[in-house]
Amino acid sequence: SVWVVGIDQTGEIPYNQVDFKLPTAIVVGSEGKGLSDLVKKRCDSLASIPMTGIITSLNASIAAALVMYEAFRQRGW
Repeated sequence: SVWVVGIDQTGEIPYNQVDFKLPTAIVVGSEGKGLSDLVKKRCDSLASIPMTGIITSLNASIAAALVMYEAFRQRGW
């Protein structure tokens, strides 16, 4: 089976604390709207990208790149 991790500002765990060694699908929402409530409910876990300063969110492609980099790093790629 595949673990579904949604990336959202409301996520309870930082993305770098998610175990990406398991088969994982990463879901990133659209810019501006983020993940829909339905998608959030379907995810096994919601993870956030911790932000500091005045910036509260990232471009969707940048967020996806950060999370995928972490997944590859954990897998030793």
